Amino acid sequence: MSFSINGKTAIVTGAANGIGLAIARHFADRGANVMCADMDEKRLHAELGDVAEEGNIRYFAGDLRQRLTIANLVSATIDAFDQVDILVNASRQVMPTDALDPEDTSVETLLEQNLMTALRLTQQVARRMIKQAKDDTESACVGSIINLSSIAAHQTRPELLGYSIASAGLEQMTRSMALALAPQRIRVNAVAFGSVMSASLKSAIGENPEWREEIETRTPLHRIASPTEMVDAVQFLASDGSGFVTGDVMTVDGGRSLLDPVEAPAH
Repeated sequence: MSFSINGKTAIVTGAANGIGLAIARHFADRGANVMCADMDEKRLHAELGDVAEEGNIRYFAGDLRQRLTIANLVSATIDAFDQVDILVNASRQVMPTDALDPEDTSVETLLEQNLMTALRLTQQVARRMIKQAKDDTESACVGSIINLSSIAAHQTRPELLGYSIASAGLEQMTRSMALALAPQRIRVNAVAFGSVMSASLKSAIGENPEWREEIETRTPLHRIASPTEMVDAVQFLASDGSGFVTGDVMTVDGGRSLLDPVEAPAH
């Protein structure tokens, strides 16, 4: 069983910081060709500018809520590396929702950012995977798509209503696309995380320092994981070692979802 991703080509969204950046760097270190995508061009350049001019890593800046931008991202990846084998939809946004305010647009915003962007990019990348696999009749799998979700999909706080709905939608999209793409030998899975120091959680703890102890107390392993602790789970799902795994949502949360209803912030 091989967990190698050496020589494969991956698109990683949300790659300017946090978990997306950790995944992109890890994949590149393991020999994959990586296209790092994010809206924040300045941050992409700051993090990757010195290494993205040549070799196995590139970056693409653009608003992936726009269909044309998605098409351009896929085209840029093919131009750089000739193919795409892995898609990691790691771009997420977290914002509060006022459940009683009919003027609150956070649900629409988070559905567009966290669900629809991932769905549209999945569709575009899957079409490319199918096209490049037409003459390949031997391979058991022609592509792997991994979506990053959250334990908030099942355990929520009212103020995270929009985030929870979008996360739950992303997990159902994962299962539905897994069935739709299985005949094309494309696998679709997700990783739902909690108690991981994502960019959004780091920012939130900066504004609410008391949250750190609250989250650690409600996590059975009594700590907040670093973004790098997510990457091995994502690599497993991207590799041939998970060749018979599709439609699964893997939980990486230090056991938190076993206990917490969620009373602590569900990042």
